[in-house]
Amino acid sequence: MLSRLACRTAMPSSSRAAAAGASCTQRSKSTLPKSGTWIDRELGYNTKLVHAAIDPDPISGAILTPIYQSTTYIQESIEQYLEKGYSYSRTNNPTVSTLERKIAMLEGGYGSACFGTGMAATIAVVSGTMKAGDHCVITNCSYGGTNRVCRTMFTDMGMQFDFVDFTDVATIAKYIKPNTKLIFSESPANPTLTLTDIPAVSALAKKHGIPHVVDSTFATPIIQRPIELGADLVIQSTTKFYDGHNMTVGGAVICATKELYERIKHMQNVHGNIMSPQNAFYTLQTTKTLALRVKQQSATAMTIAKFLEKHPAVETVRYPGLDSHPQKELADRQHLDGVHGSMLWFEVKGGTESGRAMMNSIQRPWSLCENLGAAESICTAPAVMTHANMLKEDRLKVGITDGFVRISCGLEDADDLIASLKQSLDALRR
Repeated sequence: MLSRLACRTAMPSSSRAAAAGASCTQRSKSTLPKSGTWIDRELGYNTKLVHAAIDPDPISGAILTPIYQSTTYIQESIEQYLEKGYSYSRTNNPTVSTLERKIAMLEGGYGSACFGTGMAATIAVVSGTMKAGDHCVITNCSYGGTNRVCRTMFTDMGMQFDFVDFTDVATIAKYIKPNTKLIFSESPANPTLTLTDIPAVSALAKKHGIPHVVDSTFATPIIQRPIELGADLVIQSTTKFYDGHNMTVGGAVICATKELYERIKHMQNVHGNIMSPQNAFYTLQTTKTLALRVKQQSATAMTIAKFLEKHPAVETVRYPGLDSHPQKELADRQHLDGVHGSMLWFEVKGGTESGRAMMNSIQRPWSLCENLGAAESICTAPAVMTHANMLKEDRLKVGITDGFVRISCGLEDADDLIASLKQSLDALRR
């Protein structure tokens, strides 16, 4: 680019000066970056949360990906079938595909598939990696629906499952058999918050040529990215933190390789459980604030966990950020930036009766209901709600008693949440 000085010295006369000046201006403008193009640098993670996979609509310039509420897509000819990538929305939909690309980028995967629910995502993983006669080593503490579908439906189809303690890699290794086709972990586990050493279990799985899937719903990619730690597949219930507003149900499977991605996309297609374009649109918007929400919720959870540890009515508190957590060293090593999530659990003195009394008396801003990861703080009784479909003996074996209290910290003021908890806990001591 010519400097202004070079432009001035290139003017031999007034008539030529105008032309030369215009030429200099034109040349200078041609070197300016174009509005709407991206800066030439590696983008930060928060920028990716907002912009990853998103392009302005080519027709209108709309900044948001449109909701493509269409069943079918016109083909220009038989020879050009699928040239644009879409034929029928059970297989692919432009809005859903955008979310799938975004989630894959955020989780560090090759690709992802989005489903109508988190359970649909889980079922796709098992269906896509196992058949009758195959065996899976799975954590003995997971979301209740995961436990049930493996224990009933998939077992009825001739598959075998060993539910074992995933806090000990040696224990997992003992249960691997010649027909083991999947290792299934959940970290942090729902609802006990036990952790799996993802790099260690992934290394064990690779040694035996077995895919390792991690349900990372409690963590989100803000806290850990299992594929970057060696896992092959990641499950996210997008209902939870990705949504974060109690608006949708959905799920995603993120795949480390093209082969696994194609296998999971096939399951999505044949099962017919792709996410709806409307829910994909909502999730594209809520994902933008994922880091802001998770970090604030985690800070609140830490404040509440410290309060509960000191309250005389509380028997036990578990939160990965507390020094008292049995796996605090692993939490610090595996979780990013000292962020440990919004989930914690506790039990009160007096056992089941006192725990249930506390939950029945909890006042707003706490809400007694299912779900987690939302802006609203939620108190849940897993024995009756989320894990009621586990066999009672299995539930008690991993420590989910009838008085077990699981809480998901939202975005309200921590002081308000503590005031409500204190009122209910103090009442137990009268």
